[in-house]
Amino acid sequence: MTITSPHLVKFLKPMQYVYGNFSELSASAISRWSPPPSPDGHRGRYLWTDAFGVCNFLTLYKRTQDQNYLILAERLITNVHDILGYTRDGKSRLPGATDDKPLGGGLRIGKIEESGSDGDVQYYHYLTMWMFALNRMAVVSGKNQFNDLAVQLVKAVHPRFVQAREAARPRMVWKMSIDLQKVLVPREGSLDSVQGYVVYRLIQNASSDPENTLVEEIDDLRRVFHGKYDHYRSLDALDLGMAVWTAHWFAQGKTKEKWAVNIRDRALQCLDALFTEDFFDSALNPPRHRLAFREFGAAMGLRCLDPETQTSEDEKKIYEMWDFRASIITADWEKQGILDRMSSDSMGHTAITSVMFCSALDPGGEH
Repeated sequence: MTITSPHLVKFLKPMQYVYGNFSELSASAISRWSPPPSPDGHRGRYLWTDAFGVCNFLTLYKRTQDQNYLILAERLITNVHDILGYTRDGKSRLPGATDDKPLGGGLRIGKIEESGSDGDVQYYHYLTMWMFALNRMAVVSGKNQFNDLAVQLVKAVHPRFVQAREAARPRMVWKMSIDLQKVLVPREGSLDSVQGYVVYRLIQNASSDPENTLVEEIDDLRRVFHGKYDHYRSLDALDLGMAVWTAHWFAQGKTKEKWAVNIRDRALQCLDALFTEDFFDSALNPPRHRLAFREFGAAMGLRCLDPETQTSEDEKKIYEMWDFRASIITADWEKQGILDRMSSDSMGHTAITSVMFCSALDPGGEH
């Protein structure tokens, strides 16, 4: 698993900060590999971090064609299910899950604290990112069982997070208790409905089993978000980046959909304002006032804009400009010594920052 490309070497290092020196493992060791515990998650796993971790392993596979990266992605998925698919004491699966349906009870997010405002729960947007990681694993590896697991997870959590499904406009909740019995935050997250809608469609498009249909769930979310983002705006870099990432699936190429183009363009307008205001310039906006991983989310979204999907040279140049701006974000943090801080574990959110830096450099697994 030798990598010599400077780009991939830079990509690889933060992944090794989180998941150990996997590039030097033998083939037999890789087949038995268990990811080292992350300090950011309960019993070593955190759902958001590991969703990006899976996608980053898929990026490494796509760039190198080394099958070992697929094995590492699969081993990480198994480990997440074996920990976050169980109660915090590890003694039993979450309510609703069985050996045949390991995700039938959803997945807890892996917060260190058991309770309180920052306690362990189930978050819809974390769950959709994990669904996406499972879907990408299926698409890249050709193993449909991972997409089937994504369907299983949708079926388990969708009825809990999407309420009043028979209404003309259902409503969503943001946080549920670990057992999915109690609503903890009754409002919808900023991008929950549209992100779920996109991920469900990707899962549906990859499904080879006519029984694994998400037609009703997709329609639920279409009705939730219809018109909601017509005037979308945000000042949050991560929110804007995830909006671009979410929309790009249906805002590029020959089959553009109006709602997706609108969300993408409105998010880009907001990001343009942040660049104009020098938000991403550490000389004018000191890093102590910012969170690196949130800005890496913005860069990742921008990297997903593919100039080759544009038909005119002017449109291609605009996309190339956004790619350059994504590099400005990562380069600014590199100048601030972000890679050294990752390796020394001298900052908060170390694992999240590391995996999202990789995705900001090259979102091959997310794209």
